[in-house]
Amino acid sequence: MKFMKLGSRPDTFYTADGVRSVSSEVSSDLIIQVKGSRYMLHKCLRLQRICSESPETLQHQIVQLPDFPGGIDAFELCAKFCYGITVTLSAYNIVAARCAAEYLQMTEDVEKGNLLCKLEVFFNSCILHGWRDSIVTLQSTKAFPLWSEDIRITSRCIEAIASKVSTHPLKVSLSQSQSRRVRDDISCNGKDSDRHKPMKKGWWAEDIAELDIDLYWRTMIAVKSDGKMPSNLIGEALQIYASRWLPYISRKVKANKEAAGAAASNSDSDSATEVTSKSRLLLESILSLLPSEKGSASCSFLLKLLKAAIILNVSSSSRMELARRVALQLEEARVSDLLIPSLSNSSTTLYDVDIILTILEQFMSQRQSPPTSPPRSKLVSERRRRRSRSAENIDFKLQESRRSSSASHSSKLKVAKVVDGYLQEIARDKNLPLSKFIAVAETIPSFSRLVHDDVYRAIDIYLKAHPDLNKSERKKLCHVLDCKKLSVEACMHAAQNEKLPLRVVVQVLFFEQARAATTGGKLTNLPGNIKALLAAHNIDPSKPPGPLSTATSIPADDQWSISGLKSPRLSTLRMKLAEDDGLDENDINTDVTGRPSKFKGFCALPAGPKKMFSKLMSNNRNGSEKS
Repeated sequence: MKFMKLGSRPDTFYTADGVRSVSSEVSSDLIIQVKGSRYMLHKCLRLQRICSESPETLQHQIVQLPDFPGGIDAFELCAKFCYGITVTLSAYNIVAARCAAEYLQMTEDVEKGNLLCKLEVFFNSCILHGWRDSIVTLQSTKAFPLWSEDIRITSRCIEAIASKVSTHPLKVSLSQSQSRRVRDDISCNGKDSDRHKPMKKGWWAEDIAELDIDLYWRTMIAVKSDGKMPSNLIGEALQIYASRWLPYISRKVKANKEAAGAAASNSDSDSATEVTSKSRLLLESILSLLPSEKGSASCSFLLKLLKAAIILNVSSSSRMELARRVALQLEEARVSDLLIPSLSNSSTTLYDVDIILTILEQFMSQRQSPPTSPPRSKLVSERRRRRSRSAENIDFKLQESRRSSSASHSSKLKVAKVVDGYLQEIARDKNLPLSKFIAVAETIPSFSRLVHDDVYRAIDIYLKAHPDLNKSERKKLCHVLDCKKLSVEACMHAAQNEKLPLRVVVQVLFFEQARAATTGGKLTNLPGNIKALLAAHNIDPSKPPGPLSTATSIPADDQWSISGLKSPRLSTLRMKLAEDDGLDENDINTDVTGRPSKFKGFCALPAGPKKMFSKLMSNNRNGSEKS
């Protein structure tokens, strides 16, 4: 850090009876009061201009300076300069000294080589050339905002910082520790050509994060207006700033609300409100600085900003804009990022499911169709067509369209896994309405879920957390489940899950037995009626669903496995049939024989499946007798 020394005489100021004086053979004849402190000085000093401008105060021999910028420290620095006493100037006190000299009008008109001129030379030649000096000086202008604006200290510091941000760090005057850090970063990359790159990733972001939000906002606007900084580096800098100033914002706001609710005085409540208002202003300033380009900020960071926006109750337009931006990058999200706490007084749920629904709806509205290949006839005609430049352009557009569609479908596959993990988390909430659970599950199209094991796990968790669901509600819940896409492990668990509707259990048993009947991945050994039934449901038994997803961590009490489970018994199936027929009167219609239609439908299965069910049940019976 640069510094400058002025004067050569030793310090002769002393304090007596609360008054600051200077040792001199000539007695003091002027008293100046600065914010409660008095100084006994001499009229012959360059401070005499004050005396000539306020002759009425000389009757009392006291000159009042109540609005003196910089306080007693800045005034004493100017006084010592007048007496020729040595003073040291640096980035920490140059703003106060500059404002004080401006107030006292210590210009060249009074005397050549006056303080104002020396301060300006030091500021322009040293302070603005140093990276750290510029930041420290800019931060110190907060104490004198109006004065700093009038004499252009603030604007010149911001311009200097912005110009250095877009410059290679080796060309910037850094402090010794910062220079060592930047060289280490460059040497780690290994290539000497890296030294000629226009900038290094984030070398400046942590330093300017020390600025208060208003100065930081103006500095980042200057950096963005330069046009040389990539949007992703802007996003990373904003993330560093937010992580520094908004780390535990939810805890702070919650504590402030509790303190405001229990406050006995209005002052405590006003203090909590002020903290919330400052945090809201900080967040909205960060939002206004976010680059518009997709990918400039990570999805995780955007979701954290959205969570903070909901907690701080920022404007609805800001929240919707954040939700829109999250939807553009939703495939990057993690389950933990989506768990936004619900703070609405009208909602008793743990998490804000409505905002996630909004994000999912916007994500799915981007592209609705899975990737498709162009018709064969179109490809043939394209091959036969003469390869002119225009035809090449058309072919390029077709390829780009297919690539974009494929990328969209890949994104939906990733989002489907995240959403299924999110469903497993919110399913534990006892206050979560069934309608919201189903709404989240149904936002994902069927072609985006290749395996339904995670959906089944979420349904099982919801059934455990909501044991009072009636049969109709359980059927609605299981409507989102596709039994054809369950793995063997999930099928064995579902077959013995007492909380599932009977219809689901029968479907699981049928599809699992049909799949087990195949050998070597071929359908040649299956009866024709089973082949027809499988073909009607678009099932390929030779391609069983993949293994269970491990994207989310599930507590031990919510995990399930086939180990230790027995095959479903005939008595259990009969009990479920009787229970199902007895509870849901709307679904039961008897035929001429008086048997329930559901049991009739079960008996009306083709001969092949009935034989498989009989074989399964007889094996269960024999196994139980042996045991």
